[in-house]
Amino acid sequence: MSKQIFINLPVVDLPKSLAFFEALGFSRNPQLGDETGGCIVISDTISVMLTTHARFQEFTPKAICDTSKAVEVLLNLQCESRDEVDSLVAKALAAGGSTYDKPEDLGFMYSHSFVDPDGHGWGLFHVGAMPE
Repeated sequence: MSKQIFINLPVVDLPKSLAFFEALGFSRNPQLGDETGGCIVISDTISVMLTTHARFQEFTPKAICDTSKAVEVLLNLQCESRDEVDSLVAKALAAGGSTYDKPEDLGFMYSHSFVDPDGHGWGLFHVGAMPE
């Protein structure tokens, strides 16, 4: 059995955040959600639990990071191709996200990133053939 990862992220506006990730082409798992949270399926082994701040606070005694002032986490997602990297960034920008960098081509690896509406940073990368 392969291990799964469920990333929990606090969000200000749950419907807006769910719609953002659905606009990127990811699906929602209707079995894991209610008015305080929803599950976005990235792949067979990766899901993102988007929860309201109130719900998120039930899981930790620590304050939720103000992502307009500090970085809480950087999430990196491997993509199948350079085109997928570019496509996801374009969809993120069209759906209300932002970016703070330009694509980077290192020859063997291509990357770019976006920031979702709640300020969480998502790095996207594609690794091609490694140089010999």
